[in-house]
Amino acid sequence: MAEIRPTVIREEKVQAVNEIATKLRESQTTVVADYRGLTVAEVTELRKQLREAGVEFRVLKNTLTRLATAKENLTELDQYLLGPNAIAFSNDDLIAPAKILADFAKKNDRLEIKGGIIEGKVVGADDIKALATLPSREGLLSMLLSVLQAPVRNFALAVKAVADQKEGESA
Repeated sequence: MAEIRPTVIREEKVQAVNEIATKLRESQTTVVADYRGLTVAEVTELRKQLREAGVEFRVLKNTLTRLATAKENLTELDQYLLGPNAIAFSNDDLIAPAKILADFAKKNDRLEIKGGIIEGKVVGADDIKALATLPSREGLLSMLLSVLQAPVRNFALAVKAVADQKEGESA
């Protein structure tokens, strides 16, 4: 009989699992995508777009990623970790990875968004695509600024109208 020896996990694998777990924990948005069929030029273009938005895009081993999801209590993500996957991590912008990957998938039907994590919650492809339809962070901030400025603007217009009326009466 052959002797069964326990599998020894190499230190590099432990470090890789810890690194992936940290990325999963710190990332505001994580998107899992199947990149099969994309050419090197297409993947390079996608990486460039993501990098410009501050999004990290990596091809990771599913087994190591599953160990990291177990460590972070995100095992629901494991259902998307089948076949060749690339994972986009964004620490700063909640919408950027979803928007960039969804726009790229519209032009390249070989890129398939499988699912991901939004602020610590595992979601499906539909939720990622819905997130992609939201305006960018800058767009949301500008909308908020418009809403906050409206009362002040309306008050200023009312004061000006009263001043114009008083000026008209005195003339």
